[in-house]
Amino acid sequence: QLVESGGGLAQSGESLTLSCRAPGKNLYWYAVSWFRQAPGKEREEVACISSSGGRRNYTDSVKDRFTVSRDNPKNMVYLQMRNLIAEDTAVYFCAAALVSNSRSCATNFDYWGPGTQVTVSS
Repeated sequence: QLVESGGGLAQSGESLTLSCRAPGKNLYWYAVSWFRQAPGKEREEVACISSSGGRRNYTDSVKDRFTVSRDNPKNMVYLQMRNLIAEDTAVYFCAAALVSNSRSCATNFDYWGPGTQVTVSS
């Protein structure tokens, strides 16, 4: 199980940073992705980071606004969200996959968090 935190209410144009931690696990060996799901919409992957941190991918709608990062000594992964817009309103989830390739993102995940709500008002 993963645990997300940092969600909340923001005004359009503001920033929020989400955190993902893994109690009892060492995220060092895991690729991690951030997903979101808005009401009535499919869940979408917004960002991923390889276990080494060397590869980071973003969906087009968040490129240049969101930054995924990790602090392996602290066993944490972050999603910094800037210039938020109303369309970013969703429940955000982190997911982790044990990988053998430290330079790849994952497609199948071993652990998920329960999610944290982000609401952006315009």
